[in-house]
Amino acid sequence: MPQQSNSEQPTPSTPNTWSQRFESALNPAIARFNASIFFDIELIEYDITGSQAHAKMLAHTGIITAAEAEQLVSGLEQVRQEYRDGSLQPTVDDEDVHFAVEHRLTEILGDVGKKIHTARSRNDQVGTDIRLYLRDKIHGIRQQLKQFQSVLVSLAEANVETLIPGYTHLQRAQPVSLAHHLLAYFEMAQRDYERLGDALKRVNQSPLGAGALAGTTFPIDRHYSAELLGFDGVYGNSLDAVSDRDFAIEFLSASSLILVHLSRLSEELIIWASEEFRFIRLKDNCSTGSSIMPQKKNPDIPELVRGKTGRVFGHLQAMLVILKGIPLAYNKDLQEDKEGLFDTVKTVSGCLEAMSILLAEGLEFRPQRLAEAVAEDFSNATDVADYLASKGVPFREAYNLVGKVVRTSLAQNKLLKDLTLEEWQALHPKFESDIYAAIEPKQVVAARNSYGGTGFEQVRQALERSKTRLAEHS
Repeated sequence: MPQQSNSEQPTPSTPNTWSQRFESALNPAIARFNASIFFDIELIEYDITGSQAHAKMLAHTGIITAAEAEQLVSGLEQVRQEYRDGSLQPTVDDEDVHFAVEHRLTEILGDVGKKIHTARSRNDQVGTDIRLYLRDKIHGIRQQLKQFQSVLVSLAEANVETLIPGYTHLQRAQPVSLAHHLLAYFEMAQRDYERLGDALKRVNQSPLGAGALAGTTFPIDRHYSAELLGFDGVYGNSLDAVSDRDFAIEFLSASSLILVHLSRLSEELIIWASEEFRFIRLKDNCSTGSSIMPQKKNPDIPELVRGKTGRVFGHLQAMLVILKGIPLAYNKDLQEDKEGLFDTVKTVSGCLEAMSILLAEGLEFRPQRLAEAVAEDFSNATDVADYLASKGVPFREAYNLVGKVVRTSLAQNKLLKDLTLEEWQALHPKFESDIYAAIEPKQVVAARNSYGGTGFEQVRQALERSKTRLAEHS
């Protein structure tokens, strides 16, 4: 007979007969398989808060007495404190967090404790708990996004006239302000912030009082309990209320996009830190070395963020698959909504914190190397075409001419700045001595002064807009 693994959960010590409908306890292995207490314990304080509101509503509608409600609220607060101080440690015997709280409450209050589940099902109870949890976590993640944006603004403000090569297809395209590049990630984070705020509207609806699926015969007041819990409203259909997890999918989708953006930035930082680019220098407080190569300094934080992105994508896909095939109303499949959700919250929060620290204090840009980079290529070629176009040459004609100039210069191992005025004028009589100023990297960047462009004046305006948005977040 195979030995039980040490990693397995303990066997239930007491039968769980549910009601007189059942004559025997669950098989111990099935009890372990069925239990969610080992992960949904994360919801315990939200479960207590929701139960306190439910007790107050029961008294408000006269279903229980005010004295009983007061006992229930006080007893639930005792359960909260026992959990916080570690004296309450639910086991597999409790099956889930809801039974664990109710069981301990009944131990404290006796028969009064048994009244807490009046006019309520675990189906609407878990729906309430997970919404309270997610509402809280969304607020926290939005604050972290704000902090991430603040770091980007600070870095951008210090690097308005620092130049960096801009790329398309990972090929040198045109030089840009480093601040402009950083503020692109600010814009992504802004959409993330707004997207979570929009998802919050669907999270903040109360299913409490929907019962198992069809409501209840008791004269409850769902709007009263929703108001106590800070919900914006209540579900209008009891079937939908207990089976809806759209809000969780929205959160997982928004989280996936946050990680997409962090992963894109991570990829750039990894490239920039390489010896081939040398655009940034990693500091000791945010990097590690090799166990056998003493010269190495590894970009661990962005690599981990890039790697963790996949697990959040996986949780989104899992939730979509869980939801796609279950009929109305509640099904046990929905127990699988929690672990991925909890892990996503922790992963997104951890990645935002780590990336904010890395950008704020774990790296430094190398302006001299960046200046060399923007001066050693043909990323000013478009500006030569623009120069001719500004002097009346049709742009497409200018474009083709500059292509020939680049080809000739490459053959001669020259850059555009190395061509003599005579060589320029031999190519086209419209070239004058001001061509050198027009293709100087800082002028190339400064000239792109269209709204939202990389021109220094536009970048300064973008910084002010970014600061205004941050102030609005408060």
